[in-house]
Amino acid sequence: MAETEPDFAELGVAGPIVASLAASGITHPFPIQAMTLPVALSGADIIGQAKTGTGKTLGFGIPLLQRVVGKDEDGGAPADPESTPEIVADSTETRLPQALVVVPTRELAKQVAADLVTASTQRDIDIMTIYGGMDFDPQIKKLKTGVDVVVGTPGRLLDLYGRKVLRLHKVRTVVLDEADEMLDLGFLPDVEKIINAVPAHRQTMLFSATMPGAVITLARRYMSRPTHIRAHDNEDLSLLGKNTTQFVYRAHSMDKSELVARMLQAEGRGRTIIFTRTKRTADKLAAELADRGFQAKPLHGDLGQVQREKALKSFRDGQVDVLVATDVAARGIDIDDVTHVVNYQCPDDEKTYVHRIGRTGRAGNTGIAVTLVDWDDMPRWRLINRALGLDHDEPAETYSTSPHFFADLAIPKGTKGRLRRQQTEGSPDHSGAKKSEQRRGGSSGGRGSSAGDEGRKKPRRNRERRRTRGGKPVGRTSSAPSDSQNSAE
Repeated sequence: MAETEPDFAELGVAGPIVASLAASGITHPFPIQAMTLPVALSGADIIGQAKTGTGKTLGFGIPLLQRVVGKDEDGGAPADPESTPEIVADSTETRLPQALVVVPTRELAKQVAADLVTASTQRDIDIMTIYGGMDFDPQIKKLKTGVDVVVGTPGRLLDLYGRKVLRLHKVRTVVLDEADEMLDLGFLPDVEKIINAVPAHRQTMLFSATMPGAVITLARRYMSRPTHIRAHDNEDLSLLGKNTTQFVYRAHSMDKSELVARMLQAEGRGRTIIFTRTKRTADKLAAELADRGFQAKPLHGDLGQVQREKALKSFRDGQVDVLVATDVAARGIDIDDVTHVVNYQCPDDEKTYVHRIGRTGRAGNTGIAVTLVDWDDMPRWRLINRALGLDHDEPAETYSTSPHFFADLAIPKGTKGRLRRQQTEGSPDHSGAKKSEQRRGGSSGGRGSSAGDEGRKKPRRNRERRRTRGGKPVGRTSSAPSDSQNSAE
């Protein structure tokens, strides 16, 4: 970071927030933060155009927190000049939300809330996440106890508002994060209902990677003379190439899994996200990679909330280093040290490509993006390539044995698509072999036992029965009746 660039304190950020950030090793703002903070701290409405991973959360989070009055504060908490003293901590009343952040996905809600907590550790502020897929009761109980900041998804926010549990008439700051994603997911009507439920006199900040017409209309309708801040200019879609090296290969669908398995053994490969177009493909590829010896998990909308959270936690903790995800499920994954992103299936459009690639090369780190394009997807890819001004109009025909593939991605020579290690207990190969061995042992043992019985068996002899008549023995009968008798027995 250049010495001439201001720190947070010089931008007007309050001391407790500066100290909270410093305790987490955050001392200088990212470009989007440096541009946003002076305007946002003045209380003005803002439209911020920035892709995921540029640090925009603190761009709106710091101003939001400075307008909030904490539980142990008397209204003198740092805020903008237009702030009113109507919200004062009162132990006799339930504290109502003073700030609301609306996001498209539960994963993003959790990440935004975590960043807000990081910036407010020196103050007594309650921050709550609200999203679907979880029980209502804990969320209702928490709201009744009192909260200062709510971060949530539109559906559950509206549901709790309709139940009159979530009260929004004290909200002074509203943030709409990743508005274009909320548009794609069909949430804009819900977002409008939420905005109509908060006071008209408020600060509104909207952030979006792209600005489709519906998002611009939303901004015009609900924002007051907003300042438009762009983290990049029109050339900025090439920012993808600033920290991310992109490779595009024309690949055969039957060879893709082998390509990916060999790529996962590249030098320096760390956490990796593989994008698929369908849930079925995500499940299938994750299972195949696990069978090949990789620590891989799927992430898609058909998984329950607990399963999704477990997969993300294992990915963050390093227990799993390969996540096979669909686009919707991957929105909101905010992990800075993803080294590789793989487009296993060609994105639908340039916007999807931007969001996928944005999962690597974040926060100053470098990353690698690999896109595998089927022959049938070449027309779609050319449109994406042209829209983004990339230099991959004719991707090289590539197979898992192609020398340029090994050289591009620093894959050791001779690498195969299966890890050379002993199968762990419970893996498909191990359990299958064990069961097979048990079957072989069981059946052979049976055959041995049968053979031994036959070896010990004596020839069957005809039984002679003593016959009596009137209590007195009679002479031996002929053999024929005796045989017949034995046969009947």
